[in-house]
Amino acid sequence: MKSLTPKKPAKDQRERQVLFGLIELYLQTGKPIGSNTLRENGFESLSSATIRNYFAKLEEEGCLKQQHSSGGRIPTPIAYKFYAEAHRDKPLVDNKEKQLLQTALLKESREVATYLHHAAEMLSELTNCAVFLSAPRFDQDFILDIKLISIDHNRCLSIIITDFGLIHTEVLYTDKKLSNFTIKRLEAYFNWKITGLDKPHLAPEEEVLASRFYKEVMLRHIVNHSHFSAEDLYKTGFSKLLSYPDFNDATALANGLSLFENSTQLRALLNESAKSNGVNCWIGDDLHPFAPSASACSVISVPYRIHQTTAGALAILGPNRIPYRHLFGVLQIASDLISESLTRSIYKFKISFRQPKPPHLDFQNDVIEQAHCLMLENKSKTKPHGET
Repeated sequence: MKSLTPKKPAKDQRERQVLFGLIELYLQTGKPIGSNTLRENGFESLSSATIRNYFAKLEEEGCLKQQHSSGGRIPTPIAYKFYAEAHRDKPLVDNKEKQLLQTALLKESREVATYLHHAAEMLSELTNCAVFLSAPRFDQDFILDIKLISIDHNRCLSIIITDFGLIHTEVLYTDKKLSNFTIKRLEAYFNWKITGLDKPHLAPEEEVLASRFYKEVMLRHIVNHSHFSAEDLYKTGFSKLLSYPDFNDATALANGLSLFENSTQLRALLNESAKSNGVNCWIGDDLHPFAPSASACSVISVPYRIHQTTAGALAILGPNRIPYRHLFGVLQIASDLISESLTRSIYKFKISFRQPKPPHLDFQNDVIEQAHCLMLENKSKTKPHGET
């Protein structure tokens, strides 16, 4: 009769169990792990001496390092890579978090940009990481309002607010500083041009300036909306990184955020994620192609879809010491909910979306036709002129 006693795991398997056990304990405590500490946390079947032998071998393989000769061990980026790869398809998310994600992200909204901002903020709060995501360009948007802010004697900042929750800014140049009274009258002119309601009575000089500003802002907005060569980016949660001891040093924090300094590389990382079917992970020197100085960081990303078509990707950035299994689960659930919500919203509110194309401008067909109605005084009371 065969013995029913389970076989001991192979030596290399025990070595991996020791490594993963140390990583999980270190992720919880943030403190170097000694052999006795590990033995007391799930490895009672191994002696402290055996565990130290495993530690020594793992250190030779580059998976562990020792900050002090008499101290415990901590994982290296190589160890985190082994751990993340082994648990990529074994995420951990509790039911409470699932419910929280569903409540926050499963909703229909015409304000798709506001929804994506909200999703990014919510993920940052839940993961305690910086969050960034890419998005296509959504059509059927229209301008709700235009604000003006005086910067100095020669410059004003125009702020365009759209129905989808987008905010666009442009710097405009003037011959002299504008008073607050004049700015309010110019804003009233913009409102009349957009809605066709309540035409203000401006002095001739003010009307010339208002007309010039309005045409300038609108043409810039139309060209930007009609022709774009890169995905829109949403970024938030940078301050979350201050809570990690890994970023207590200002240089370490700056290096960690260096990825965000280059939008081209940020989009390249998100585009690489968008080409995959699941969770992606970059740890330590994996990020060198995108941010050479961010070796103390890790990025986890996942694509999301609209109507089963990949629309973009969302990602989080934190230190190497982050709970990978938990974050894999959070991001995958968030991706599924964002995909479902955007698909419902696109269908319900009849919104189309476009992916970026290489720079090209068919000025005659694409811009003049859209600009024509924007430049004319609005004769209709029912349809906003700012629609694009």
